[in-house]
Amino acid sequence: MQSRTFYNEILTEHNIHPIHKTKLIDPQRSLRGVNPSCGDDITLQLNVSEDGIIEDGAFYGDGCAISQASADMMLELVIGRSVEESLKLKDTFLKMIKDKITDEELEMLEEAGSLKDISHMPSRVKCAVLGWRTLEQLLDSDKAGDNTDVSTEEE
Repeated sequence: MQSRTFYNEILTEHNIHPIHKTKLIDPQRSLRGVNPSCGDDITLQLNVSEDGIIEDGAFYGDGCAISQASADMMLELVIGRSVEESLKLKDTFLKMIKDKITDEELEMLEEAGSLKDISHMPSRVKCAVLGWRTLEQLLDSDKAGDNTDVSTEEE
């Protein structure tokens, strides 16, 4: 029961008072992520330094509490980290969603680890991973300088 309460408090806080739900002025990178099955629609924006550090990030759009909170927690975790570290965290988050994570890996995800039980709610998995999949595509070297919006769909 305590973990469900923790999950609800963290989710509610990031949904009602998101830190990173805004628009960056002249972002270096921007990508739209869409979950057509439920209507979640976010645009992720990043500024990445020449040495590969995510210096700033934001998202905007509409969606359920899980998609919005997950995107906010993700940005809180990756801003200030290298692209490489951020992609490893994305892999760890997706591993958690598949319910195949160690306690040590879960700690690396900080507040995003509160979404662990989403793995038992298949209809909500796409919501939780939308921001993370968008981040993955945005950091993909082929899209690194592309400032266009692209729809993504989680499998």
